[in-house]
Amino acid sequence: MRLELSAVSKSFGEQAALRGVSLALADVGTTVLLGPSGGGKSTLLRILAGLETPDGGAVLLDGETMEYGEESLLRHRRSIGMVFQSLNLFPHLTALDNIALPLEKVHGYTPRAAAAYALQLLERFQLANHARRTPAQLSGGQCQRVAIARAVAIKPRLLLFDEPTSALDPEMTVEVLDLIAELRQEGRPIVLITHEIGFARQVADQLVFLHQGRVLEYGPAARLFAQPRTAEMRVFLEKVLRY
Repeated sequence: MRLELSAVSKSFGEQAALRGVSLALADVGTTVLLGPSGGGKSTLLRILAGLETPDGGAVLLDGETMEYGEESLLRHRRSIGMVFQSLNLFPHLTALDNIALPLEKVHGYTPRAAAAYALQLLERFQLANHARRTPAQLSGGQCQRVAIARAVAIKPRLLLFDEPTSALDPEMTVEVLDLIAELRQEGRPIVLITHEIGFARQVADQLVFLHQGRVLEYGPAARLFAQPRTAEMRVFLEKVLRY
């Protein structure tokens, strides 16, 4: 998948989150958004998901410009799988129903077909024994795996992850990262924000470094990790790779 951004800007009140962001990736592969807090990573991810509308600029996926009318955004959101750091599961629904309900209500599956496909995904992600449990009855790692299964269920053109392990303990973090690595091996286009820098170095094909709402560097991850060109990225990597 090709991803192009042209002079994308976004402000919240007087706070500028993105300041004329431009980039062109011929193949998203697994793209990691990296940079200090407040740099604009989550805002950019939410724009890609169709959850925020930019104030200016253009976003193109495979040459198709994103439109921001209500119907266009609804179509776009149906084609994007988004996994949030806060899980966003329905607390009153079982793991099975959290996956099946969007398939039925949004994507036109019959109740029987939605439930069957949801159970198939839970089996694949080693969660079949937890199909009838609610989020409160699951561990954090299990909940996040259900959220990933829900995102994958819609057969998205692009998978987005916003710090999916930030609230998990180390063992649960490994479970979720293993699952993301598995999805990467399947060749799914992924854009990921993560503080797990070791994991980012392992899986990233492309790296985008954001600082104070601007993209200062982007390109092949191996090159940027090894030879960052800007002082800002060198300082950032020195800090996060110190220990």
